[in-house]
Amino acid sequence: MTTTAVTPLTVHRAGPRFGAEITGVDLTAPVDQATAAALRQAFLDHKVLVFRGQHLTPDQHVAAVSLFAEPFDHPTAVKDPAHPLVYPYDVRHTGKASTWHIGGLWRDPVFAIESLTYEVVPELGGHTLWADLQAAYDDLSEPFKVLLESVSAVYDGNAENYAQGSRKTATGTITEHPVVLTHPDTGRKGLFISTSATRLTGVTPAEGKVLLDHLLRHASSPDYTIRFGWRPGDFVLWDNRATWHYAVDDYGDGARVYRKVIGVAPETGPLPERRS
Repeated sequence: MTTTAVTPLTVHRAGPRFGAEITGVDLTAPVDQATAAALRQAFLDHKVLVFRGQHLTPDQHVAAVSLFAEPFDHPTAVKDPAHPLVYPYDVRHTGKASTWHIGGLWRDPVFAIESLTYEVVPELGGHTLWADLQAAYDDLSEPFKVLLESVSAVYDGNAENYAQGSRKTATGTITEHPVVLTHPDTGRKGLFISTSATRLTGVTPAEGKVLLDHLLRHASSPDYTIRFGWRPGDFVLWDNRATWHYAVDDYGDGARVYRKVIGVAPETGPLPERRS
């Protein structure tokens, strides 16, 4: 693992393509403007950032996400009594996210950031995989990239179906997202596809079926992935517009409890400096 010093924090790269662990930053305390700027640059560079042993309170978790994006008030998710922008999960009751997926596909634009603070984790297993959708796009042939520019994917547009423990009722509404996304902050293109896509538009149904299967298999190739394991108190956030993720279900009926905070791009202006 190579390291890059960024005073006062250190970025420890987790893989050759993306992902990093950050040390030298205490997110339970106020973060100065220079450190916040360095963290935002590290996030754009590495797409998935892990901060070990932070043990953030709900308020601190929201404040940490505020360094990167505007915390989002999910209209249907179950909220933590301690903070309305924090969403609690206990997989024994809410179910497991053991598919490759992108968050917030009912919404356009989708979430910029998703983040988790782990409270209880299995003794063994329960790791999370991320795949770099921009690297997956880079490896496509040029003619295939041209084809994909006119293709979109259709998703369930009912926000109720994205809440913890949802029974996934009839959709009623749909949302379409292009399968190639130009990242609004970096300008880099990447695939933008999730296993919950019901069909593709811009091609025939038969072509769409073959194309969707190929894209899902290509984007989840081990060549584009990193993997992190967890301890209680770990904090992770990731770029929901450049990666997708998979929670490995290898721990049976073991406990896995965490809190989620979502971030969206602010409508106007830069993010404010976080203060105590």
